[in-house]
Amino acid sequence: MFRYFITTILVFSSNYCYAEISDEIFYRNIQRITDPSILEDARLDTFTLIRKYGYPCEIHRVYTEDGYILEMHRVPNGKYNAKKGPKPVVLLQHGLLSSSAEWVLMTPGKGLAYILAEIGYDVWMGNARGNTYSRHHKSLVATSSEFWKFSWHEIGYYDLPAMIDYVIKETGAPKIQYIGFSQGTTVFWVMTSTRPEYNDKVSAMQALAPVVYLRNVRSPLVKAIAPFTNTLEIIFKLLGKNELLPNGKINELAGQTVCVEEAITQFLCTNLLFLVCGFNEEQLNKTMLPVVMGHTPAGSSTRQFVHFGQIYKSDEFLQFNHGWIKNKFVYGTFRPPAYNLSAIRTPAFLHYADNDWLSTPNDVHRLSRSLKSVVGKFKVPMPEFNHLDFVFAINATNYIYSRLINIMEQFK
Repeated sequence: MFRYFITTILVFSSNYCYAEISDEIFYRNIQRITDPSILEDARLDTFTLIRKYGYPCEIHRVYTEDGYILEMHRVPNGKYNAKKGPKPVVLLQHGLLSSSAEWVLMTPGKGLAYILAEIGYDVWMGNARGNTYSRHHKSLVATSSEFWKFSWHEIGYYDLPAMIDYVIKETGAPKIQYIGFSQGTTVFWVMTSTRPEYNDKVSAMQALAPVVYLRNVRSPLVKAIAPFTNTLEIIFKLLGKNELLPNGKINELAGQTVCVEEAITQFLCTNLLFLVCGFNEEQLNKTMLPVVMGHTPAGSSTRQFVHFGQIYKSDEFLQFNHGWIKNKFVYGTFRPPAYNLSAIRTPAFLHYADNDWLSTPNDVHRLSRSLKSVVGKFKVPMPEFNHLDFVFAINATNYIYSRLINIMEQFK
Protein backbone atom coordinates (compact mmCIF):
# COMPACT_ATOMS: atom_id res chain seq x y z
CA MET A 1 0.00 0.00 0.00
CA PHE A 2 2.83 2.38 0.85
CA ARG A 3 4.41 1.81 -2.55
CA TYR A 4 1.16 2.69 -4.30
CA PHE A 5 0.83 5.75 -2.10
CA ILE A 6 4.29 6.94 -3.08
CA THR A 7 3.58 6.22 -6.75
CA THR A 8 0.49 8.43 -6.53
CA ILE A 9 2.56 11.16 -4.91
CA LEU A 10 5.13 10.95 -7.69
CA VAL A 11 2.48 11.27 -10.36
CA PHE A 12 0.95 14.22 -8.53
CA SER A 13 4.26 15.98 -8.04
CA SER A 14 5.34 15.62 -11.66
CA ASN A 15 1.98 16.81 -12.99
CA TYR A 16 1.96 19.73 -10.59
CA CYS A 17 5.36 20.95 -11.72
CA TYR A 18 5.03 20.24 -15.41
CA ALA A 19 3.66 23.69 -16.16
CA GLU A 20 6.95 25.15 -14.98
CA ILE A 21 9.54 22.58 -16.03
CA SER A 22 9.66 19.05 -17.37
CA ASP A 23 9.93 16.06 -15.00
CA GLU A 24 13.49 15.37 -16.07
CA ILE A 25 14.65 18.93 -15.38
CA PHE A 26 12.65 19.00 -12.12
CA TYR A 27 14.35 15.87 -10.77
CA ARG A 28 17.76 17.02 -12.00
CA ASN A 29 17.37 20.37 -10.28
CA ILE A 30 16.36 18.73 -7.00
CA GLN A 31 19.40 16.48 -7.12
CA ARG A 32 21.60 19.47 -7.91
CA ILE A 33 20.45 21.52 -4.91
CA THR A 34 20.41 18.56 -2.51
CA ASP A 35 23.66 17.52 -0.84
CA PRO A 36 25.11 14.87 -3.20
CA SER A 37 26.39 12.95 -0.19
CA ILE A 38 22.83 12.59 1.14
CA LEU A 39 21.60 11.24 -2.19
CA GLU A 40 24.52 8.82 -2.30
CA ASP A 41 23.70 7.53 1.20
CA ALA A 42 20.17 6.78 -0.01
CA ARG A 43 21.54 4.44 -2.68
CA LEU A 44 24.32 2.65 -0.77
CA ASP A 45 23.80 -0.66 1.00
CA THR A 46 24.59 -0.95 4.72
CA PHE A 47 28.09 -2.36 4.24
CA THR A 48 29.13 0.30 1.72
CA LEU A 49 27.49 3.08 3.72
CA ILE A 50 29.49 2.20 6.85
CA ARG A 51 32.73 1.90 4.90
CA LYS A 52 32.06 5.26 3.23
CA TYR A 53 32.39 6.97 6.60
CA GLY A 54 35.69 5.28 7.42
CA TYR A 55 34.41 2.57 9.74
CA PRO A 56 35.35 -1.09 9.44
CA CYS A 57 32.49 -3.37 8.45
CA GLU A 58 32.17 -7.10 7.91
CA ILE A 59 29.47 -9.18 6.26
CA HIS A 60 28.55 -12.48 7.91
CA ARG A 61 26.04 -15.07 6.74
CA VAL A 62 24.08 -17.15 9.20
CA TYR A 63 22.05 -20.30 8.49
CA THR A 64 18.88 -20.98 10.46
CA GLU A 65 17.58 -24.41 11.45
CA ASP A 66 14.82 -24.13 8.84
CA GLY A 67 17.14 -23.17 6.00
CA TYR A 68 17.03 -19.36 5.76
CA ILE A 69 20.27 -17.52 5.07
CA LEU A 70 20.61 -14.28 7.02
CA GLU A 71 23.10 -11.50 6.44
CA MET A 72 24.60 -9.78 9.45
CA HIS A 73 26.73 -6.63 9.52
CA ARG A 74 29.50 -6.14 12.05
CA VAL A 75 31.36 -3.01 13.11
CA PRO A 76 34.18 -4.53 15.20
CA ASN A 77 35.64 -1.22 16.37
CA GLY A 78 35.33 2.50 15.93
CA LYS A 79 36.96 4.81 13.44
CA TYR A 80 38.77 6.72 16.16
CA ASN A 81 38.75 3.98 18.79
CA ALA A 82 40.36 1.15 16.85
CA LYS A 83 41.44 -0.81 19.91
CA LYS A 84 41.84 -4.51 19.16
CA GLY A 85 41.27 -7.48 21.42
CA PRO A 86 38.21 -8.77 23.30
CA LYS A 87 35.37 -6.28 23.67
CA PRO A 88 31.85 -6.38 25.07
CA VAL A 89 29.54 -7.62 22.33
CA VAL A 90 26.14 -6.17 21.46
CA LEU A 91 23.52 -7.30 18.94
CA LEU A 92 21.15 -4.70 17.46
CA GLN A 93 17.89 -5.93 15.94
CA HIS A 94 15.75 -3.72 13.71
CA GLY A 95 12.00 -3.14 13.62
CA LEU A 96 9.28 -4.16 11.17
CA LEU A 97 9.94 -3.24 7.51
CA SER A 98 13.48 -2.23 8.32
CA SER A 99 17.03 -3.59 8.21
CA SER A 100 20.47 -3.20 9.74
CA ALA A 101 20.67 0.16 7.96
CA GLU A 102 18.34 1.51 10.64
CA TRP A 103 21.27 1.83 13.07
CA VAL A 104 23.62 3.77 10.75
CA LEU A 105 21.44 5.97 8.54
CA MET A 106 21.81 9.02 10.79
CA THR A 107 25.61 9.15 10.12
CA PRO A 108 28.52 8.90 12.60
CA GLY A 109 27.97 10.60 15.92
CA LYS A 110 24.20 10.05 15.66
CA GLY A 111 23.67 6.46 14.50
CA LEU A 112 23.64 4.10 17.49
CA ALA A 113 25.95 1.53 15.86
CA TYR A 114 28.65 4.17 15.35
CA ILE A 115 28.29 5.49 18.89
CA LEU A 116 28.62 2.04 20.44
CA ALA A 117 31.63 1.16 18.28
CA GLU A 118 33.44 4.33 19.35
CA ILE A 119 32.99 3.62 23.05
CA GLY A 120 34.46 0.15 22.73
CA TYR A 121 31.69 -2.28 21.76
CA ASP A 122 31.89 -5.00 19.14
CA VAL A 123 28.67 -4.16 17.27
CA TRP A 124 26.63 -6.74 15.37
CA MET A 125 23.46 -5.88 13.43
CA GLY A 126 20.96 -8.54 12.45
CA ASN A 127 18.67 -8.78 9.43
CA ALA A 128 15.43 -10.73 9.72
CA ARG A 129 14.40 -13.19 7.03
CA GLY A 130 12.75 -11.61 4.02
CA ASN A 131 14.26 -8.14 4.27
CA THR A 132 16.66 -6.56 1.77
CA TYR A 133 19.68 -8.53 3.03
CA SER A 134 18.12 -11.87 3.98
CA ARG A 135 16.30 -13.08 0.90
CA HIS A 136 17.97 -16.46 0.43
CA HIS A 137 17.22 -20.01 1.52
CA LYS A 138 18.98 -23.35 1.12
CA SER A 139 16.24 -24.72 -1.13
CA LEU A 140 13.53 -22.06 -1.57
CA VAL A 141 13.55 -18.96 -3.76
CA ALA A 142 12.16 -15.61 -2.67
CA THR A 143 9.66 -15.68 -5.55
CA SER A 144 7.91 -18.75 -4.12
CA SER A 145 5.02 -18.57 -1.66
CA GLU A 146 6.72 -21.18 0.56
CA PHE A 147 9.59 -18.79 1.25
CA TRP A 148 7.19 -16.26 2.81
CA LYS A 149 5.30 -18.59 5.15
CA PHE A 150 6.58 -16.96 8.31
CA SER A 151 5.60 -14.27 10.77
CA TRP A 152 7.68 -12.64 13.47
CA HIS A 153 7.26 -15.87 15.44
CA GLU A 154 9.74 -17.63 13.15
CA ILE A 155 12.10 -14.66 13.32
CA GLY A 156 12.12 -15.00 17.11
CA TYR A 157 12.20 -18.80 17.18
CA TYR A 158 14.77 -19.41 14.42
CA ASP A 159 16.53 -16.23 13.25
CA LEU A 160 17.44 -14.63 16.55
CA PRO A 161 18.84 -17.81 18.17
CA ALA A 162 20.88 -18.54 15.03
CA MET A 163 22.36 -15.04 15.05
CA ILE A 164 23.14 -15.13 18.77
CA ASP A 165 24.84 -18.54 18.52
CA TYR A 166 26.86 -17.33 15.55
CA VAL A 167 27.99 -14.14 17.29
CA ILE A 168 29.00 -15.98 20.44
CA LYS A 169 30.96 -18.53 18.42
CA GLU A 170 32.73 -15.85 16.36
CA THR A 171 33.63 -13.59 19.28
CA GLY A 172 34.17 -16.13 22.04
CA ALA A 173 32.05 -13.97 24.34
CA PRO A 174 30.19 -16.00 27.00
CA LYS A 175 27.23 -13.62 26.77
CA ILE A 176 26.15 -10.69 24.65
CA GLN A 177 24.01 -7.61 25.21
CA TYR A 178 20.93 -7.02 23.10
CA ILE A 179 19.17 -3.91 21.83
CA GLY A 180 15.88 -4.27 20.00
CA PHE A 181 13.62 -1.68 18.45
CA SER A 182 9.87 -2.28 18.07
CA GLN A 183 9.55 -5.70 16.34
CA GLY A 184 13.16 -6.25 17.41
CA THR A 185 11.80 -6.45 20.96
CA THR A 186 8.84 -8.66 19.99
CA VAL A 187 11.08 -11.34 18.52
CA PHE A 188 13.23 -11.28 21.67
CA TRP A 189 10.21 -12.04 23.86
CA VAL A 190 9.31 -14.86 21.45
CA MET A 191 12.81 -16.36 21.68
CA THR A 192 13.26 -16.18 25.43
CA SER A 193 9.75 -17.49 26.16
CA THR A 194 9.82 -20.43 23.70
CA ARG A 195 13.53 -21.23 23.97
CA PRO A 196 14.32 -20.25 27.57
CA GLU A 197 17.92 -21.49 27.34
CA TYR A 198 18.70 -18.30 25.43
CA ASN A 199 18.05 -16.25 28.55
CA ASP A 200 21.49 -17.43 29.68
CA LYS A 201 23.19 -16.12 26.53
CA VAL A 202 22.10 -12.48 26.93
CA SER A 203 23.34 -10.46 29.89
CA ALA A 204 20.89 -7.57 29.42
CA MET A 205 18.18 -6.50 27.00
CA GLN A 206 17.39 -2.90 26.09
CA ALA A 207 13.88 -2.60 24.64
CA LEU A 208 13.31 0.53 22.57
CA ALA A 209 9.57 1.08 22.02
CA PRO A 210 8.75 -2.49 23.16
CA VAL A 211 5.86 -4.28 21.47
CA VAL A 212 3.85 -7.10 23.01
CA TYR A 213 0.39 -5.68 23.62
CA LEU A 214 -1.32 -3.41 21.08
CA ARG A 215 -4.76 -2.69 22.48
CA ASN A 216 -4.01 1.02 22.98
CA VAL A 217 -2.45 1.72 19.58
CA ARG A 218 -3.22 5.31 18.64
CA SER A 219 -2.20 5.37 14.98
CA PRO A 220 -5.42 5.91 12.96
CA LEU A 221 -3.89 4.13 9.97
CA VAL A 222 -2.99 1.03 11.99
CA LYS A 223 -6.34 0.99 13.82
CA ALA A 224 -8.17 1.16 10.50
CA ILE A 225 -6.28 -1.76 8.95
CA ALA A 226 -5.66 -4.09 11.93
CA PRO A 227 -9.21 -5.50 12.27
CA PHE A 228 -9.12 -6.73 8.67
CA THR A 229 -5.69 -8.37 8.63
CA ASN A 230 -7.00 -11.94 8.29
CA THR A 231 -9.18 -10.87 5.38
CA LEU A 232 -6.22 -9.07 3.83
CA GLU A 233 -4.13 -12.24 4.08
CA ILE A 234 -6.77 -14.15 2.12
CA ILE A 235 -6.85 -11.42 -0.52
CA PHE A 236 -3.06 -11.38 -0.77
CA LYS A 237 -3.04 -15.16 -1.20
CA LEU A 238 -5.58 -14.95 -4.01
CA LEU A 239 -3.42 -12.29 -5.64
CA GLY A 240 -0.30 -14.38 -5.13
CA LYS A 241 1.17 -11.66 -2.93
CA ASN A 242 3.28 -12.97 -0.05
CA GLU A 243 5.67 -10.07 0.46
CA LEU A 244 4.88 -6.52 1.49
CA LEU A 245 6.79 -3.32 0.76
CA PRO A 246 10.18 -4.55 -0.48
CA ASN A 247 12.89 -1.99 -1.06
CA GLY A 248 13.19 -0.93 -4.68
CA LYS A 249 13.24 1.85 -7.25
CA ILE A 250 10.09 3.44 -5.81
CA ASN A 251 11.94 4.02 -2.53
CA GLU A 252 14.94 5.48 -4.29
CA LEU A 253 12.83 7.71 -6.52
CA ALA A 254 10.71 8.95 -3.63
CA GLY A 255 13.77 9.57 -1.52
CA GLN A 256 15.52 11.57 -4.21
CA THR A 257 12.55 13.60 -5.45
CA VAL A 258 9.43 13.72 -3.32
CA CYS A 259 11.06 13.69 0.13
CA VAL A 260 14.09 15.93 -0.33
CA GLU A 261 14.15 19.10 1.73
CA GLU A 262 13.61 21.40 -1.24
CA ALA A 263 10.62 19.52 -2.68
CA ILE A 264 7.16 21.04 -2.33
CA THR A 265 5.87 17.49 -1.74
CA GLN A 266 8.08 16.77 1.28
CA PHE A 267 5.18 17.42 3.64
CA LEU A 268 3.47 14.29 2.24
CA CYS A 269 6.39 12.13 3.39
CA THR A 270 6.54 13.70 6.84
CA ASN A 271 2.78 13.51 7.33
CA LEU A 272 2.73 9.82 6.37
CA LEU A 273 5.39 9.10 9.00
CA PHE A 274 3.50 11.13 11.59
CA LEU A 275 0.20 9.42 10.75
CA VAL A 276 1.71 6.04 11.63
CA CYS A 277 4.10 6.88 14.46
CA GLY A 278 3.04 10.14 16.11
CA PHE A 279 3.77 13.81 15.50
CA ASN A 280 7.14 15.31 16.44
CA GLU A 281 8.38 17.69 13.79
CA GLU A 282 11.06 19.10 16.11
CA GLN A 283 13.04 15.84 16.14
CA LEU A 284 12.50 14.91 12.48
CA ASN A 285 15.66 15.49 10.47
CA LYS A 286 14.07 16.40 7.13
CA THR A 287 17.46 16.60 5.45
CA MET A 288 17.90 12.87 6.07
CA LEU A 289 14.47 11.83 4.73
CA PRO A 290 15.91 10.80 1.33
CA VAL A 291 18.28 8.43 3.14
CA VAL A 292 15.50 6.94 5.27
CA MET A 293 13.27 6.52 2.22
CA GLY A 294 16.13 4.96 0.25
CA HIS A 295 16.43 2.13 2.79
CA THR A 296 12.94 1.83 4.25
CA PRO A 297 10.69 -0.07 3.83
CA ALA A 298 12.97 -3.07 3.44
CA GLY A 299 10.30 -5.73 3.02
CA SER A 300 8.51 -8.27 5.18
CA SER A 301 6.07 -11.15 4.85
CA THR A 302 2.34 -10.47 4.85
CA ARG A 303 2.08 -12.77 7.88
CA GLN A 304 4.13 -10.39 10.00
CA PHE A 305 1.41 -7.76 9.54
CA VAL A 306 -1.35 -10.32 10.01
CA HIS A 307 0.20 -11.59 13.25
CA PHE A 308 0.40 -8.06 14.69
CA GLY A 309 -3.23 -7.56 13.64
CA GLN A 310 -4.20 -10.73 15.51
CA ILE A 311 -2.46 -9.44 18.64
CA TYR A 312 -4.37 -6.17 18.34
CA LYS A 313 -7.72 -7.95 18.00
CA SER A 314 -7.19 -10.60 20.67
CA ASP A 315 -5.47 -8.28 23.15
CA GLU A 316 -3.22 -11.22 24.03
CA PHE A 317 0.33 -12.20 23.13
CA LEU A 318 -0.45 -15.36 21.16
CA GLN A 319 1.27 -17.46 18.55
CA PHE A 320 0.04 -17.18 14.96
CA ASN A 321 -3.65 -18.03 14.49
CA HIS A 322 -3.95 -20.30 11.43
CA GLY A 323 -7.67 -20.90 11.95
CA TRP A 324 -9.16 -23.42 14.35
CA ILE A 325 -8.70 -26.50 12.12
CA LYS A 326 -5.03 -25.89 11.32
CA ASN A 327 -4.42 -24.71 14.89
CA LYS A 328 -5.50 -28.14 16.10
CA PHE A 329 -3.04 -29.75 13.69
CA VAL A 330 -0.12 -27.39 14.49
CA TYR A 331 -0.62 -26.73 18.21
CA GLY A 332 -2.91 -29.55 19.33
CA THR A 333 -5.49 -26.96 20.38
CA PHE A 334 -8.13 -24.99 18.50
CA ARG A 335 -6.73 -21.76 19.87
CA PRO A 336 -3.10 -20.64 19.42
CA PRO A 337 -1.10 -20.86 22.66
CA ALA A 338 -0.02 -17.77 24.56
CA TYR A 339 3.70 -17.02 24.87
CA ASN A 340 4.92 -17.89 28.34
CA LEU A 341 6.31 -14.54 29.47
CA SER A 342 7.09 -16.00 32.91
CA ALA A 343 9.88 -18.03 31.28
CA ILE A 344 11.81 -14.83 30.42
CA ARG A 345 14.70 -14.28 32.84
CA THR A 346 17.01 -11.87 30.99
CA PRO A 347 17.28 -8.49 32.78
CA ALA A 348 15.17 -6.15 30.64
CA PHE A 349 15.01 -2.37 30.47
CA LEU A 350 11.99 -0.81 28.79
CA HIS A 351 12.33 2.57 27.08
CA TYR A 352 9.10 4.22 25.99
CA ALA A 353 7.63 7.59 25.00
CA ASP A 354 4.35 9.37 25.69
CA ASN A 355 3.76 10.24 22.04
CA ASP A 356 4.52 6.81 20.61
CA TRP A 357 1.37 5.84 18.72
CA LEU A 358 2.46 2.19 18.27
CA SER A 359 4.15 1.26 21.54
CA THR A 360 1.89 3.26 23.82
CA PRO A 361 2.62 3.95 27.51
CA ASN A 362 -0.39 1.92 28.71
CA ASP A 363 0.69 -1.12 26.71
CA VAL A 364 4.27 -0.78 27.94
CA HIS A 365 3.05 -0.54 31.56
CA ARG A 366 1.06 -3.74 31.03
CA LEU A 367 4.15 -5.44 29.62
CA SER A 368 6.23 -4.38 32.63
CA ARG A 369 3.65 -6.00 34.92
CA SER A 370 3.72 -9.21 32.85
CA LEU A 371 7.52 -9.56 32.76
CA LYS A 372 9.18 -10.52 36.01
CA SER A 373 12.62 -9.76 34.56
CA VAL A 374 11.99 -6.05 34.00
CA VAL A 375 14.65 -4.17 35.96
CA GLY A 376 13.83 -0.64 34.81
CA LYS A 377 11.21 1.28 32.88
CA PHE A 378 12.23 4.66 31.48
CA LYS A 379 10.13 7.34 29.84
CA VAL A 380 11.79 9.64 27.31
CA PRO A 381 11.84 13.14 28.86
CA MET A 382 10.18 14.77 25.86
CA PRO A 383 6.37 14.71 25.55
CA GLU A 384 6.44 14.81 21.72
CA PHE A 385 8.91 11.93 21.26
CA ASN A 386 7.41 9.34 18.87
CA HIS A 387 8.04 5.78 17.66
CA LEU A 388 10.62 6.44 14.94
CA ASP A 389 12.43 8.98 17.11
CA PHE A 390 14.06 6.07 18.95
CA VAL A 391 16.28 5.51 15.92
CA PHE A 392 15.99 8.66 13.79
CA ALA A 393 15.55 11.61 16.19
CA ILE A 394 17.95 14.54 15.83
CA ASN A 395 18.75 14.42 19.56
CA ALA A 396 18.33 10.68 20.16
CA THR A 397 21.70 10.60 21.94
CA ASN A 398 20.54 13.09 24.57
CA TYR A 399 17.08 11.63 25.03
CA ILE A 400 17.80 7.89 24.75
CA TYR A 401 21.31 6.69 23.98
CA SER A 402 23.19 8.31 26.88
CA ARG A 403 20.99 6.60 29.45
CA LEU A 404 21.04 3.38 27.44
CA ILE A 405 24.84 3.34 27.44
CA ASN A 406 25.03 4.04 31.16
CA ILE A 407 22.85 0.99 31.80
CA MET A 408 24.86 -1.17 29.40
CA GLU A 409 28.12 -0.29 31.16
CA GLN A 410 26.88 -2.19 34.20
CA PHE A 411 26.73 -5.43 32.17
CA LYS A 412 30.09 -5.36 30.42
